[in-house]
Amino acid sequence: MTSLCRLMCGAAVVLSAAVAPAAQAAWEPTRPVEIIVPAGPGGGADQMARVVQGIVTKHQLMKQSMVVINKAGGAGGEGFLDVKASRGNPHKLVITLSNLFTTPLGTGIPFNWKDLTPVAMLALDEFVLWVNADTPYKTAGDYISAIKSAPPGQFKMGGTGSKQEDQIITVALEKATGLKFTYIPFRGGGEVAVQLVGKHVDSTVNNPIEAVAQWRANSVRPLCVFDSKPLDYKDKVTAEHAWSDIPTCKSQGLDIEYLMLRGFFMPPGVTKEQTDYYVDLFKKVRETPEWKDLMKNGAFNTTFMTGADYAKWVETEEKRHQSLMKDAGFLATQ
Repeated sequence: MTSLCRLMCGAAVVLSAAVAPAAQAAWEPTRPVEIIVPAGPGGGADQMARVVQGIVTKHQLMKQSMVVINKAGGAGGEGFLDVKASRGNPHKLVITLSNLFTTPLGTGIPFNWKDLTPVAMLALDEFVLWVNADTPYKTAGDYISAIKSAPPGQFKMGGTGSKQEDQIITVALEKATGLKFTYIPFRGGGEVAVQLVGKHVDSTVNNPIEAVAQWRANSVRPLCVFDSKPLDYKDKVTAEHAWSDIPTCKSQGLDIEYLMLRGFFMPPGVTKEQTDYYVDLFKKVRETPEWKDLMKNGAFNTTFMTGADYAKWVETEEKRHQSLMKDAGFLATQ
């Protein structure tokens, strides 16, 4: 071997070693990814999880498949404890709603959101006061007046679960009006909407996505939205009305605001590289027309957060829910 060859070959080996780490592929799933839904089928979290699953599959955003699994037992505690126990498993996600806070606070199960790894907030969900379309109530004021003239507890409010967001809003309504509802819990928002259409309850505070099909079919009527401002979406949902036509509850004399997290977490002990993979995946999901249709059809607030901002927001919401549940008498320690 000549001196020139030895020099060039040695340089090639050094160069190869230098670029090898950069050429290594970034982390990605090596088996199917589970999305755990800590709620029943048909509700807002379940619908969003299945839309994400469909988008990832249709646009081939991930080599592995996604599987949606409902684990609603114990007000969603079953799902949260499953993910908490899956330390270091990067092939499992949980989609969250307010029971991220209400379930541990209300049941005392050994779980806290800090047991998980925050990934991303994909949106915030609204709440609307709904009645059956056959009723004469056109405004929240009409409905409240009817309740005031009836015996206490005669009017039934349907909602998802007990001591969760729907019942928290119901208690807030009672305190704001001095009235009393009979609260009836169901397994998920889909079932709640069916019960209202069937006139088994008098009202609900379902999310828009959970009742949009029934509104479009003129089976239910929205009276007000629990937000500080009307919804942004101006395309007609029914022949006559858009989401933006629904007045705020505050403008109807009910000073109550409540929005709910729609975000993702992973088990504890996963790496930053693994978390970053899903952050990037969700950014791609949000750019698809299917996602934008979901946001419009469900009248979502499209706020997106990751990292420290997301964790700070969740921490603030936990404190707010602790205060709300304490006021409602829902804390397990009360």
